[in-house]
Amino acid sequence: MFGRIGRCWLAGLWLLGAPLWASAAQDGLFAELARQAPGLEPQALRHALAAMQCAVNHGAGDARRLAVIDYSRPSTERRLWIFDLQRKRLLLRDFVAHGRRSGENFAEAFSNDLGSHQTSLGLFRTAESYRGKHGYSLRMDGLEPGLNDLARERAIVIHGADYVNPRWVQQHGRIGRSLGCPAVRREVARLVVDQLKGGQFLFAWHSDPRWLAGSAYLACKPQQMAALSRAGEG
Repeated sequence: MFGRIGRCWLAGLWLLGAPLWASAAQDGLFAELARQAPGLEPQALRHALAAMQCAVNHGAGDARRLAVIDYSRPSTERRLWIFDLQRKRLLLRDFVAHGRRSGENFAEAFSNDLGSHQTSLGLFRTAESYRGKHGYSLRMDGLEPGLNDLARERAIVIHGADYVNPRWVQQHGRIGRSLGCPAVRREVARLVVDQLKGGQFLFAWHSDPRWLAGSAYLACKPQQMAALSRAGEG
């Protein structure tokens, strides 16, 4: 995304203890994406970009696209944003489900445990698309130990679902919920999978300070990171 020289320079900033997003180039990327998505919480976008670049600096391949989910927003809002990083533009803003045991309209509880039916937060790397019981879907690998690194074992995937439907709001006060997957509307599922498959980044964010303090990628602590070898290259 930033080129070999840029990545080396940014890595040097980390070693020197300077904030990753202090550079003019990164501030420029943030400013352009924020302009494209005025409804996205600025802190969520900054954290997503910082976590992504931390992963790239420590062995992950560059990505062409970045998805950001703001789970501090209610399910009745369009809280999924997908960005084209090369063209610096917004591709999609749409609805996305959270796990049924994470909460009602608001997601308030998160888990990495098998069978929890809760949403996981943090940085993910997308992998292969496939056809399963939910149709055209996308597997992901969670990169954060203890937060989301059991995503593949839990079958946490992106897929379309009939219950991700704003018409549910009048009857239920929310859209439908998943078993932990970031499910999307069927009308946009193919677009979402095709835009994100093959080694892109997805960052699931929440304003909960306990989670923010526990993310290895926000602190950029390589010794705490899950192995990146399973994740696809961009």
